[in-house]
Amino acid sequence: MKNKLFSKMGFFFVAVLLLWIKSYLIYVYEFNLDIQNGIQEFLLFFNPLSSALIFLGFALFAKGKRAGIWIIVIDSLMSFMLYANVVYYRSAADYITLPTLTQTSNFGSLGGSIANLVAWHDLFYAVDIIILIALFIWSKNDWSVARMQKKKPLLVLAAGVMAFSINLGLAEADRPELLTRTFDRNYIVKYLGSYNFAIYDALQTLRSSTQRVLADSSDITEVENYTKNKYAEPNPELFGVAEGKNIIKIHLESFQSFLIDYELHGEEVTPFLNSLVHDESKNFTYFDNFFHQVAQGKTADAELLLDTSLYPLPQGAAFVTKGNNTYQALPAILKQNQDYTNAVFHGDNKSFWNRDEVYKQFGIDKFFDSSYYNMTEENVIGYGLKDKPFFKESMPMLKSLEEPFYAHMMTLTHHHPYLISPEEASIKPAETGDPSVDRYFQTARYLDEALKQFFTDLKESGLYKDSVIMIYGDHYGISENHNAAMKQITGEKITDFKHTQLQRVPYMIKIPGVDGKGTVHEYSSQVDVMPTLLHLVGINAQDYIQFGTDMFSKGHKEYVVFRDGDFVTPEYTVASGKFYDNDTGEKIEPTKEMKELQEKVHHELKLSDKVLYGDLLRFYTPNKNWEPVDTSKFSYGKNAKQEEE
Repeated sequence: MKNKLFSKMGFFFVAVLLLWIKSYLIYVYEFNLDIQNGIQEFLLFFNPLSSALIFLGFALFAKGKRAGIWIIVIDSLMSFMLYANVVYYRSAADYITLPTLTQTSNFGSLGGSIANLVAWHDLFYAVDIIILIALFIWSKNDWSVARMQKKKPLLVLAAGVMAFSINLGLAEADRPELLTRTFDRNYIVKYLGSYNFAIYDALQTLRSSTQRVLADSSDITEVENYTKNKYAEPNPELFGVAEGKNIIKIHLESFQSFLIDYELHGEEVTPFLNSLVHDESKNFTYFDNFFHQVAQGKTADAELLLDTSLYPLPQGAAFVTKGNNTYQALPAILKQNQDYTNAVFHGDNKSFWNRDEVYKQFGIDKFFDSSYYNMTEENVIGYGLKDKPFFKESMPMLKSLEEPFYAHMMTLTHHHPYLISPEEASIKPAETGDPSVDRYFQTARYLDEALKQFFTDLKESGLYKDSVIMIYGDHYGISENHNAAMKQITGEKITDFKHTQLQRVPYMIKIPGVDGKGTVHEYSSQVDVMPTLLHLVGINAQDYIQFGTDMFSKGHKEYVVFRDGDFVTPEYTVASGKFYDNDTGEKIEPTKEMKELQEKVHHELKLSDKVLYGDLLRFYTPNKNWEPVDTSKFSYGKNAKQEEE
């Protein structure tokens, strides 16, 4: 027994066993994979085996003791990949894909977040590697210096392939068309494991990268026909009422709608935003069933949705992977039709999310990034400039813009891990025991206070009265990894249905000269914002490729599409592929009409993906007056050409 354990093959099987066990434990304790039945439970346990056999099996072709070194190296690389997914999942409730790896320039601002995502028990995930190193040192002297006969490693690889075939067969039986129809990475990891998901992701990335090369002008026709058929006629009472008016778009970072009217320790968390929602003077219209639709690109995805009415990509961020695409974005449309000046204000580095490149494609005239602000230590926390100095320092720049202007103000402080100094926290943290959730309310209050001061400054400057002011939340702030704490906050167990309902973010808008409608219960989402704004300023959205519809139109389509293929309607919700009644939260059997809408949702996502992967807008001319954006005209940063113009 001792001889077998300390042999080369014995060492190999110990490595396979340890990696198998570690992977399974991580799946169970770190990932929320929503196991529904015995087959899924078995596959979760079984799926790491094929990867361990195949990848570690290649090391057996090495000569002599090098086989042991290769096994340790390959095991370490697989372990590192798995642990990187653990850390990423704690933040994003998602898995790393190849496109997200191209976003590594963003990681420089993540220091504080990563420190909060690492746990002391993570040291146990390295124990198997320590055991392997020790076992190798003790046993290597008894190993043959000759290369192992090829028959043994080939049998190992064959066993791995057979294990994968069994795995895939059972997965397809439980989830038909797993690899061809799913938009949800969770399914791939649950059924096939994180290592096989990495291979699947690589193949999908390769496939998507070839689509632009193979695309031609005929590919846009199907998309055009679909979006024109979905188009909703504008409300005749509102079409053009904001023509020539300034538009100020205020981005609430990581802000979910449950914060509105929420009281903590007997205090309103966001008293100023609450006052806008319940304003008796009827300035604002508030949509309380407005949802975010972002994927791995988070804030960048929200910008894509609001300024292009396209859905985000299933993997990575279009801002990074498709940053050089042709876009027909809201800033350029406003510029060409009504001579708007376009500007973005953001207290972070201009290259974060590749903004300094993609903004050129959007036709944004000016980008006031961190180089324009006082980024001293007392003004910066977490991801960049604090919200109060951000708004204060933005006012002179905002007033300097030639009118009419379209200004996008992007806040930062209310971002994971929700850091705030005791001196600036004006409300006590929650008491769930989860630091991220507990601090979430403190940075929300800080943002609310910053926003209140900004409104005061807008009124004093004379910009408030005659400007469209739009406030929106970009994405969730509390992921499903914090469900236990959120149960204490909401008083309800966070089921798949409840989690989906929590994806509401605020959307409110003030239109000069038009009485607000109070709280509107219509279902809408970020993809609907662009056609809504176009109609308000008197530009017909039908000319452009857009997947949203005007939120004020009687023909507005009240279904909200999520990137994973789930969706929400006023009557029912589809979460993790299952249908729920909105009134009861209970599972229901879908009708024929419900299934047809589900197919439509999937088709809509595929069409949007075709636009981005194939760069199809390069083949589309919205109208005879449209001119493609000339990116050479734009350069960002305080010392760039925009400062001279």
